[in-house]
Amino acid sequence: MDIAITGSTGLIGEALCTSLLADGHRVVRVVRRPPNGADEIGWDPDGDRFDPADLRGIDAVVHLAGEGIAEKRWTDAQKARIENSRTKSTDLLARRLAEADDGPRVFVSGSAIGYYGDRGDEELTEQSPAGTGFLAGVCERWEAAAEPARVGGIRVAHIRTGIVLDSHGGVLAKQLPLFKLGLGGRIAGGDQYMSWIHIDDEVAAIRWVLDHDIEGAVNLTAPTPVTNRAFTDALAKVLHRPSFLTVPGFGPKVIFGGELVEELLLASQRVIPQRLTAEGFTFAHASIEPALRDLLGAPPG
Repeated sequence: MDIAITGSTGLIGEALCTSLLADGHRVVRVVRRPPNGADEIGWDPDGDRFDPADLRGIDAVVHLAGEGIAEKRWTDAQKARIENSRTKSTDLLARRLAEADDGPRVFVSGSAIGYYGDRGDEELTEQSPAGTGFLAGVCERWEAAAEPARVGGIRVAHIRTGIVLDSHGGVLAKQLPLFKLGLGGRIAGGDQYMSWIHIDDEVAAIRWVLDHDIEGAVNLTAPTPVTNRAFTDALAKVLHRPSFLTVPGFGPKVIFGGELVEELLLASQRVIPQRLTAEGFTFAHASIEPALRDLLGAPPG
């Protein structure tokens, strides 16, 4: 397959490109700078510039680009950047896909489990309604922005990704230094659910969606979400370190702001990948402790 990918230098994008290239697929990176060679396409989402002719002969587009959610405090300006980087770019791609001659017939567009908001211990599937809050609203509008492609006859899948675990980046990599020092601990009460996924399963699931006739929302999370307490205990066990500390909720709020912490660190989302499992996808890493052992090169427990 010839697959165009936005956000190809991010945690997920880089891993996806590596996997596809290793299996002989052609990857075309969609970049904001001037393209460098036949395996790059230039675009400018802010300027609404993307030539549909560049999509000729491409089989599918995977859209992973977007402003980092937790990179900065959520000022009004930063919240606008977070939303616009997703909705404007998705709308641009969707319109150009619908216009392209001999272009892609598949559009796998990023989304997130933030769609569901803070839902306690409620089990959430793709049929669950959207929640409330900033991220839930962003995800709703993000997914809606892909509508022109669907109307144009393109198969559109919205991959609602959970917390991607990778020792080289993302949440896990940021936590490792503290945990290795024995200073890791649960956040607040630790009862909030974390819906996670191993980076290898994230990549495999995206590829599965590309290869199968599935459209609409698809939860990309492991089938066994865990509480923050259970995650903390598992990580400490794998590292042979204590995990008796508790990080009070007000501490991160001082650094990152209350709204960000409430929605990213304290919100509880018990998400189940109902569609993936029902339609035949098999997770290589379904349980948290074995997944962490694999990522950190630790022997089986």
